[in-house]
Amino acid sequence: MKKAESKTEFKVAVIPGDGVGAEISKEAMKIARRSVEKTGKRISADWFDWGCDYYLKHSAMMPGDALSMLSTYDAIYLGCVGDAAKVPDYISLSLLLSIRKGFDQYVNLRPVCLYEGVRCPLRDIPPEGIDFVVIRENVEGEYAQIGGRFKPHTTDEIAIQTSVFTRKGTERVMRYAFQLAQDRRKLKGADGFVGMVTNCSKSNALNYSMVFWDEVYKLVAAEYPQVKQDFALVDALSMWFIKNPGYFDVVVASNLFGDIITDLGAMIQGGMGFAAGANVNPERTFPSMFEPIHGSAPKYAGKAIVNPIAAIEAGRMMLDHLGLAQAATMVGRAVRSVLAEGKVLTKDMGGTARTDQVGQAVFDRLE
Repeated sequence: MKKAESKTEFKVAVIPGDGVGAEISKEAMKIARRSVEKTGKRISADWFDWGCDYYLKHSAMMPGDALSMLSTYDAIYLGCVGDAAKVPDYISLSLLLSIRKGFDQYVNLRPVCLYEGVRCPLRDIPPEGIDFVVIRENVEGEYAQIGGRFKPHTTDEIAIQTSVFTRKGTERVMRYAFQLAQDRRKLKGADGFVGMVTNCSKSNALNYSMVFWDEVYKLVAAEYPQVKQDFALVDALSMWFIKNPGYFDVVVASNLFGDIITDLGAMIQGGMGFAAGANVNPERTFPSMFEPIHGSAPKYAGKAIVNPIAAIEAGRMMLDHLGLAQAATMVGRAVRSVLAEGKVLTKDMGGTARTDQVGQAVFDRLE
């Protein structure tokens, strides 16, 4: 995984999107910008009003040349997308999928950790008891959008959705997972291993796609003898996330399975308000995109009650990707300090603070 080149000024494209996107993006970017300034560097942001309201005016979620526009930026920050009352979800999601596929952001990176001061729904789990990463294949698999409908809206209607698994696509996401496990070194040399990659599969039922997935896993695993191999069917994995979350290090999953198990991961770390994610192009041929993984929650828009921690953490991941490690560390420490203190918390955390008050508390800790 290449590091960003050394530079002092960075440009970020911000797409706040729909619902609560504007208010959480505001807090995240304010904190990201200040942390970078404190290291003697600079980050600037251009905001784009793409989303469901844009669709109602232009019959498209973003302009036709959006990818060309975004390609000039160092990174993309996405708030959240979707408002089913305005635009069907399968249409609004096209904004996200178009950017992921257009910029070959084939790694969806989802850290799952429990913060001190955050209530875990699992009994007797200390903060250090949940610390793993899910690597989700992000541009093909079950979300390849290949298929069709025959004789629609009749009693003979047929719908076909085809999954696509390429050797190139499968190998590269698994190689990323093994490299990450090697870098994390979570096992610290126990039994000669430095890390572990769990293969999330369903090859007992999906006898073509997932058997192929398992075969490629074995081939890639052979390149990393210091990383322990592990296997779990997706249904069993869901059970083990609950029963023994501390067991996991890095999990690699297909697009669909990764989508599902990361929501489960979010809940065991305290809720969707803590779940940040990255859509990464590891080769840096194109900009990568960072986002909280929760939805747009239109019914809460403008009420300033949404937890901004996931959005702020997505900003931290963006800084880390850009090579701004010092700024990223600053943000991470500020978030952990505010949560551990437990005085400024939104409703989902048992508090009464507004979105902007939590954001300001994190901002103040930077100082």
